[in-house]
Amino acid sequence: MPEHRFIVCNYSHPLSSGTVSWQSPSNIALVKYWGKYGEQLPMNASISFTLKNCNTKTRLSFEKRTFAKASERVGFDFEVYLDGEREVSFEPKIQKFFERVEVYLPFLKDFKFKIETANSFPHSSGIASSASGMSALALCLMDMEKQMQEDITEDYFIEKASFLARLGSGSACRSLEGPIIIWGEHSKIDDSSNLFGTKYPFKVHENFENYQDTILLVDKGEKQVSSTLGHDLMLDHPFAEQRFLQAKNNLTKLHPVLKTGNISEFIKIVESEALSLHAMMMTSMPYFILMKPNTLEILNRIWKFREETGSNVCFTLDAGANVHMLYPEVEKETVMQFIKNQLSPFCKNDEFIVDEVGMGAFKI
Repeated sequence: MPEHRFIVCNYSHPLSSGTVSWQSPSNIALVKYWGKYGEQLPMNASISFTLKNCNTKTRLSFEKRTFAKASERVGFDFEVYLDGEREVSFEPKIQKFFERVEVYLPFLKDFKFKIETANSFPHSSGIASSASGMSALALCLMDMEKQMQEDITEDYFIEKASFLARLGSGSACRSLEGPIIIWGEHSKIDDSSNLFGTKYPFKVHENFENYQDTILLVDKGEKQVSSTLGHDLMLDHPFAEQRFLQAKNNLTKLHPVLKTGNISEFIKIVESEALSLHAMMMTSMPYFILMKPNTLEILNRIWKFREETGSNVCFTLDAGANVHMLYPEVEKETVMQFIKNQLSPFCKNDEFIVDEVGMGAFKI
């Protein structure tokens, strides 16, 4: 199987201790992934803009463990810190991640780890902190592996890091590179894969260069329903097959749109995808609603503003209440004025994050 090439039998340069640090961004899907099978594999392909300002910085410190006998080499030894404070609630997710990736990173039980992480945005606010966080951690672990196996190529490094990140959080595999990433096999996109994210291989019109994403923070609290549960509910969803087909067709339609720069068609696809995602949540069993009243007010005001001004601003949503406003860079001044005058009162404490499309993760 293809993933076998990510299994390493031995390392030529052992490590004793050290520290590695990476910064990785979040991403916002244009065509959504909702529903998975197997070990974090998507039921449909997705495509996303990589963000720039919404990111996670992770510092991984490691020290070799000593064992009197081989039978003592059991379990993983790590602690997680968020913004300088021990965050025990994160540790079960890291434990599960380590269990999934150990076959590909056989050194994990040989080290004691300190994972220090900090987000540039509110945790659990509908911005994909799991995407930026798990991709940053995967890159740190791959940095260790590259130090132990120096002949690892750059392409292999990124591919395996994306593969590992996916096993922590599906959408995390789309955060390593930019500006546009595909995850999931699609007949119209060569080399697309369910195992890791790949860069969108076709030319993109200048209309979509430096695209802006201003994120309106409607709700900064924990979501009532986790994305993991939401994905699981697609297994028996009455509209699942139609949804997967819709996503496949929307990705096919988006290809000529990105090539020609047709923003009006871009808007139709992106907003339809956002509403379809939430329609799946509202029609699952059990059903749930992650949008808030202020979310709906913002969407209606965006539609009204676009009709009155001819603006090319549109919205998309992740699995939460917050609104991502997407628009061309040339409209930034006008849209920002619209946000400040009309939309910020519907945000928690008038807060919003000004972001834009970025180029992915980097070592710090």
